[in-house]
Amino acid sequence: MIALLEARRAGLLRPGNWPRNIVAGLIVGVVALPLAMAFAIASGVKPEQGLYTAIIAGIAVSLFGGSRVQVAGPTGAFIVILAGVVAQFGVSGLLVATLMAGVILVAMGLARLGAVIRFIPDPVIVGFTAGIAVIIWVGQWQYFFGLPTAGEGPFYLKVWQLLHAFTQLHMPTALLGLGSLALVLYGPRIPGMARVPGPLLAMIAATAVVVAFDLADVATIESTFGAIPRALPTFAVPSISFDDVMLLLPSAFTIAMLGAIESLLSAVVADGMAGTRHDSNQELIGQGIANIVSPLFGGIAATGAIARTATNIRNGGNAPIAGVVHALLLVLILLVIAPYAGRVPLSALAAILFVIAWNMSEAPRFLRMVRQAPRADVAILLITFGLTILTDLVVAVNIGVILAMMQFMRRMSSAVEVVEHKQASLRQELDAAGLSALPTDVAVYSIDGPFFFGSVDSLERALSWSHDAPRYVALRLERVPFIDATGLKRLESTIGHLRARGVTVLLNGANMGVLRKLVRTGIVGRDDPGGYFKDLSDALLHVEAQRAADGASSAAE
Repeated sequence: MIALLEARRAGLLRPGNWPRNIVAGLIVGVVALPLAMAFAIASGVKPEQGLYTAIIAGIAVSLFGGSRVQVAGPTGAFIVILAGVVAQFGVSGLLVATLMAGVILVAMGLARLGAVIRFIPDPVIVGFTAGIAVIIWVGQWQYFFGLPTAGEGPFYLKVWQLLHAFTQLHMPTALLGLGSLALVLYGPRIPGMARVPGPLLAMIAATAVVVAFDLADVATIESTFGAIPRALPTFAVPSISFDDVMLLLPSAFTIAMLGAIESLLSAVVADGMAGTRHDSNQELIGQGIANIVSPLFGGIAATGAIARTATNIRNGGNAPIAGVVHALLLVLILLVIAPYAGRVPLSALAAILFVIAWNMSEAPRFLRMVRQAPRADVAILLITFGLTILTDLVVAVNIGVILAMMQFMRRMSSAVEVVEHKQASLRQELDAAGLSALPTDVAVYSIDGPFFFGSVDSLERALSWSHDAPRYVALRLERVPFIDATGLKRLESTIGHLRARGVTVLLNGANMGVLRKLVRTGIVGRDDPGGYFKDLSDALLHVEAQRAADGASSAAE
């Protein structure tokens, strides 16, 4: 359900509930101000585009999302992929890729894929998130220390160039960055400042220092990107061609997947904090709408922001009102104090991103996984991490997910067993068939687990007898939850090979889903009374009846 309608049904839009949500929204807006500009600059676009994104996404997700406490906007997870798109296709290409990602997100929500996103393994998520954090951290060295811009090239080459450039460190910029970093981390501990967010405190203090001491050689937003316009964004449809769509499709898909993962992760965290229950599919639709509308007004990609959502909940927000208020406050800031924001030093924003990168990296969790996780998962974690840094996010995520899937299939295939049952374990079935012992010419096997392409070889191995084959093979299927096309084909060929050797196969016990597939493929005939049985006892009764019929036929001859 749409969060706004759910909140209305719960009575959260009544006038008495507005004050707490207005207060929460104002606080979140203050927190979002420096983050929106910092994320935009790190993504390779102008700072005001970060504000446009926070405004539009904040309203869209609050009105159409699936969590009534979610706050959306630009986030650190997007920085690497957005900066790469800008570098290759320009800002116009980024706007097109964001719009395409929005369409993909809406389609995912309509297809009810919200629950599927949770199946991406932790080693892949932790690996690429840690890799993004390292890239963000290194990418801010030039602003934090006042270094020359690194040239184009792979990540390791840029790191080498920046390390060599430390001899050109700009001391006033570096000192300002260190002071800003201290305020981000410890500012709220200053008496009387407990309610002031550290990033905002660092931004204001650093700006005051630049203005008071007239530090003209310290890079600021205005000196680097120009003045922030004191105006609302204008509507403009980006130029889109078929060639652009084809070239930008991988990037758009990556933006959509990252947005889906982060927004749903944020919604889960919000549920735990606020005691709510989000609608994952509607959340994807809300995020998709935000990413469709945002580029139409010059904004960039947005998703649910965990830090801003948590701030909203901690300060009493419990309805979409807070998310809308946070966006309206940013509109007011844009219209009133935009010229003053141009004096913010980039070293202060870099300090904010340093802290964000550390939080994103989840270093303790990363190291704990390296020490404690199974070796295959550790390999996937490190490969994804390394590819994120050394290649790009698209390659890292794709290869990480493929490796995780292959590892999962390996584990699943090894867990599927074809077991031969001896007489001692079949007492109940024998009693039901009126038999005191299992006939010597009957072998009973069961398939335990899903019979899919990764496990089909186990059946042939089990039925490769070194001695004379039995006359009958009863194959129990009650422990097969599903069977795929490869499993059906291999089962059909195995039955054919056994029949060619004079062995009759008695399938039995399949659930309705598996049985329908057996009938549809012709393995079980609708008019074949000897091909399939409800359970093993019926199959054994058929064997006895067949034996009796053969005996009567022999006597008549």
